[in-house]
Amino acid sequence: MAEESNFETYLSLTKNKFEIFLFDKINLKNLYKDELKVENSFNFLDLEQLNKFLDIQIFKIEKISGKFIKNIYLILENDLNFEVNISIKKKNYGNLINKKSLENTLIEVKDLFKESYQQQTIIHMIINNYLINGKNYSSFIDNLRGDNLSLEINFMSISNDILVKFDKILEKYQITISQYLNRNYVKNFFNEENIELSEMAFKIVNGYNDNEVILVPKNIENKGFFEKFFQLFS
Repeated sequence: MAEESNFETYLSLTKNKFEIFLFDKINLKNLYKDELKVENSFNFLDLEQLNKFLDIQIFKIEKISGKFIKNIYLILENDLNFEVNISIKKKNYGNLINKKSLENTLIEVKDLFKESYQQQTIIHMIINNYLINGKNYSSFIDNLRGDNLSLEINFMSISNDILVKFDKILEKYQITISQYLNRNYVKNFFNEENIELSEMAFKIVNGYNDNEVILVPKNIENKGFFEKFFQLFS
């Protein structure tokens, strides 16, 4: 059996439903999809129900694709998701505001979040507003000259304890979690588009939202924990 190449696997978990997708990232369509409605509300701290679901689904997906699943994208909707907005203002002394100066500011505010919320791991970091010379911008404009740069940034995160539980359950199948996604954010971003959740998630992962800061793992062996910037904007 070969390793996966043009396929990606997405697993979505809510209190009432599990969904799994084998997604063809070349043709942007599902090769396989299944779901399980959960009775009595799924407890994110008790993962036995998820174990049983994965036992069946991983075997099916590997049989259909003829490839081992090495990585999976986990889409979560639960009460344990944490969200906070942080604003930061930096003096720029009339210099050009470019991507490098923006990156430095983003690193500073990311470190501020990590210092303040040490039991949380960032899963999304989104710039909601840029304020330059007293004017608001919805997206970044390179090489503007200004005395001040202010940013309003939305952080979405999840408890480290929950991440450890999911990492352990997927270790049983020798699968690594490539990235965690907030299901509400993914769905709301594509609110008016009639596309599958797997395609929405694929686009978010690949930088579809120009205002989301794309993060990559510090240690590539542990892809669930994001520690440094890979790129700012596509």
